[in-house]
Amino acid sequence: MANILLLDPSDVAALAMRGILARGQHRFAVATTGVEAWHFIREQVKVDLLFTELKFKAKEDDGIVFIQRLRNDPFLKLLPVVVYTDLNDHLLVKKALALKVQNYFTKPYSDESIFSEIAKAGANPWRNLHFEEERSFCAQMGLAPEQLKQMRKDLSSALEANVSFLADAAEGRNHAAVLERLRGLTEQAEAAGVWGVVDYLNDLRAKAELENWYAFLTCRDELTYATRLIADHLNPDQIAEGFISEQERKAQQEARERVIWLGADVSRGPLVESAEILARVEKLPGCPVVDSVAAAFKMTANGQATSLAQMTDLVSKDPGLTAQVLIAANRLEREDMLTVIEDPKIAIGLLGNLKLSAMGQVLPIAEERHMQPAPLSWPQFWMFQMGVAQLSPFICRNLEIRELAAQAHTAGLLHDIGKLLLLHLHPFAFQAMVGYARKNSVPLPEAEVKYMGCTTRELGDRFAGKHELPDAYRSVIRWVETPELASDYRDLVAIVSVARHICLHNHVGNCGETPKELTTPIDGTPAWSVLRERLFPSFNLRKFELLAHGFCRDLKQELSGRIKR
Repeated sequence: MANILLLDPSDVAALAMRGILARGQHRFAVATTGVEAWHFIREQVKVDLLFTELKFKAKEDDGIVFIQRLRNDPFLKLLPVVVYTDLNDHLLVKKALALKVQNYFTKPYSDESIFSEIAKAGANPWRNLHFEEERSFCAQMGLAPEQLKQMRKDLSSALEANVSFLADAAEGRNHAAVLERLRGLTEQAEAAGVWGVVDYLNDLRAKAELENWYAFLTCRDELTYATRLIADHLNPDQIAEGFISEQERKAQQEARERVIWLGADVSRGPLVESAEILARVEKLPGCPVVDSVAAAFKMTANGQATSLAQMTDLVSKDPGLTAQVLIAANRLEREDMLTVIEDPKIAIGLLGNLKLSAMGQVLPIAEERHMQPAPLSWPQFWMFQMGVAQLSPFICRNLEIRELAAQAHTAGLLHDIGKLLLLHLHPFAFQAMVGYARKNSVPLPEAEVKYMGCTTRELGDRFAGKHELPDAYRSVIRWVETPELASDYRDLVAIVSVARHICLHNHVGNCGETPKELTTPIDGTPAWSVLRERLFPSFNLRKFELLAHGFCRDLKQELSGRIKR
């Protein structure tokens, strides 16, 4: 595997080169200007081969001039360069070959040529040419490999310690002191077999003897690069930051975050401050949608749906999509701006295919693989949300509160969106909180407060307020676990709360709550005390309970894909 840098202003060239190199599992980086390429090479060190265009958009950029700059550098003069250009000019070919480029090609790219040049550069890596080969040098000098490594580490430290002194030599012009320092460093580099540094220091000494102090103006950069070169030689397996792929970078970030959240000791206080995470929630452009659901939405929105009915069906089964279409529709410029849109079906009709397709391109994503630990998973979490959503209108019909049935479905679907927000902001936080709640046998909201000073319900409420979700749904999000405290939409809050209670009792999916052996009877819940006022004296609670449990039994079968209602 080689580290390849492409210097080319063309996005098309970069994409084509990336595709070719991926097949050979090579690492790849792109620079679009000579200045950018120079800084990259100096910082990253681990560039094995440079492919460069000669033609650039900016007048100040010139491929031949850049190659010349490399050849004038005491360390980078050995870097192999392959010209791959649109320009087929005999004079340019001659100039490039005079600068000892490895090869000269004209576009389009040839896979065979690219892989051949990479193999050629890897046969005798240029950075190794600055060092004596370890095995033979150790045998010749009577050193153990570890001794040689330590000598090279010491040389790097010595160079770093003398950078400022030598860089200031042009101003101080202390001839004797400078020569003495250079002599000592050169002997140390020779003893360690670092010939690239030896050559550079000898060149500096020669210029100091001639009192050519101008050369010392650039020695800070060269000595700093020399320390990086030595560090690279001592750590050949370390991946340069500039060559880490987005996928690898994400994996590293995930690994760090996993350790932080799953290994946190929250006995001394929350891992994050509530003000910080609530502020991040407010900055979200929209409601997160699980990646697999987002993919289905994009496919349906991008002309794959034969009618908006398919889109309505998809949205009606997902809390993130439901929240997002309501937010988008209520932001539309329309004649009846004072009317709040609460029905996702109406929202979809107002948005239409074009706006829905555009919305699909910018959805914040939550990855379903982070919905852990077992038995909690995205399918189980989704099943619980859908269970509450479908049971809520069932309760409305059986309690003769039919006017709330449509609203209750949407409210049930949205009641726990705070967990989606958390999953997007801190992928491993939910795992940690569920694990803590189970281990310590405490309610999940208590675990949430332990880790972030607030609950996911507060996250959902803050998001709903910021994005002006309909007040009815915001009230449900906020008060569903404490319906007796709700000041508005009490009946709707209580209905969703009862639906949630029944789904927990019947194990319809999983929302992360700690499983309990005993569940409070329905008429003992705070929600029922709110709803009791709406019931006729003849209401048969026992019959309602049997119907609700039977409904849940069938619902579990339906949501797991076994039967259709």
